[in-house]
Amino acid sequence: MKDRSSGILLHISSLPGKFGIGDFGEEAYKFVDFLWDAKQKNWQILPLGITSFGDSPYQSFSAFAGNPYFIDINELINSGYIKENELDTLFFGNNPIKVDYGLLYRNKMYILKKSYKEAKHTIYNDLKYFYEENYDWIRDFALFMTIKGKHNNKSWLEWDKKYQEYNSPDVLQFERENNEEIFFWVFTQYLFSKQWKRLKEYANNKGISIIGDLPIYIAIDSADVWSNPKLFNLDDSFRPITVSGCPPDAFSAKGQLWGNPIYKWDVMEKEDYKWWIKRIEYSFKLFDTLRIDHFIGFESFWEVQYGDEDATRGRWSKGPGIKLFNKIKEELGELDIIVEDLGVISDAVRELVKNTGFPSMKVIQFAFDKTNESEHMPHLYNKNMVVYTGTHDNLPIMSWFENVSKDELNYAIEYLKLNHDEGLNWGMIRGIWSSCANLAIAPMQDFLALGETSRMNLPSTIGENWTWRLKKEDLTESLSKKIRDLTEIYWR
Repeated sequence: MKDRSSGILLHISSLPGKFGIGDFGEEAYKFVDFLWDAKQKNWQILPLGITSFGDSPYQSFSAFAGNPYFIDINELINSGYIKENELDTLFFGNNPIKVDYGLLYRNKMYILKKSYKEAKHTIYNDLKYFYEENYDWIRDFALFMTIKGKHNNKSWLEWDKKYQEYNSPDVLQFERENNEEIFFWVFTQYLFSKQWKRLKEYANNKGISIIGDLPIYIAIDSADVWSNPKLFNLDDSFRPITVSGCPPDAFSAKGQLWGNPIYKWDVMEKEDYKWWIKRIEYSFKLFDTLRIDHFIGFESFWEVQYGDEDATRGRWSKGPGIKLFNKIKEELGELDIIVEDLGVISDAVRELVKNTGFPSMKVIQFAFDKTNESEHMPHLYNKNMVVYTGTHDNLPIMSWFENVSKDELNYAIEYLKLNHDEGLNWGMIRGIWSSCANLAIAPMQDFLALGETSRMNLPSTIGENWTWRLKKEDLTESLSKKIRDLTEIYWR
């Protein structure tokens, strides 16, 4: 990230394809080719974890396991694990630009389970080797998911009490008696890992780096909390005492109530932050660069009493600060990390970002308040920054133009000399591409001039998020040339 470059933000789920969601198959490789043709050096994605309630990639059953939905079904067909005509009766939805997670849950998991029955005997040695190689996280994940399945997929807080205690005699007996079911989840991770590594290698060989995303928090209903309850602020019944969120801001008048359990940072410090070091180290096996979400929470975090309806009554509490990152650096060396430091930024947060040396984030959508010289204005950028037209939480640029105040709109037009001949979206992209920041990134939606229906996430809501998909015909030669020309003009 010390060199000048640019990239595109597009999650795997948003790729086109015929099986209901983007995956690691042919369309992913075509997108890499598109990036290469457009002279882009970075592909940024959202977290790759297996999603839980609400389908958010920021709420996962595991901090380590990958999402089985991203497994390429065509490879299962080619491997002889399932026949193509067996898929004829499966339905993934009528809308090619929207993910239907309900249909995915029923039909893609059916395909994977059927494939496992066919494959398990012929690749058992490979699965066993993969299990042993990743034992420090996959054992807990696969066991957790299997017990969850036996409880109709309920949260582990609603399991029979004998299974709630990690490594209890009953849990160990369950493990011995359900090895075949447990190894289904090993099978999903084996396929995920093999296919993702192949795709990443293809991108890297074309000079394209993968920017991954690390949620700061862990879902309460996860293998990580179940197997490490002492690391989280839980009561004797494993219920959270306080949960995560953020205070009222521009995104939400009542703040955001995320509901994740809060870390016991004092306990983690006594253990030399081993859990975090393992998590960061594993992330760099998947990605070239890592964006850490909600970085301000490492300095101070907003915690809310469990049971509150919103985040308004929360309070600020101190995080681990620079101690955590000094330990990570001591154990893992220099790492390419981007800090998502958006939100309520204090001087203490700025000092923490400065001390880590990691580049911070700026979003040009936040720049144009005429009453305040916003730090998101391009003339205040420096090289050690990653700048965006918008993130997965923002409106696409064309929708932003429709919803922003008249004063902000006019200021943006005046500041960037925007015009309809160039395209308002392209003017905003030019605004960050031309800046001095080392890395500039725009979501795919902004290159395509798409509106509000293509928004990836509306914070503090559940239901229609994380569903947008690209159309095959969107990735044209003329679009790649336009991106390439802009990239070459500004030496990215």
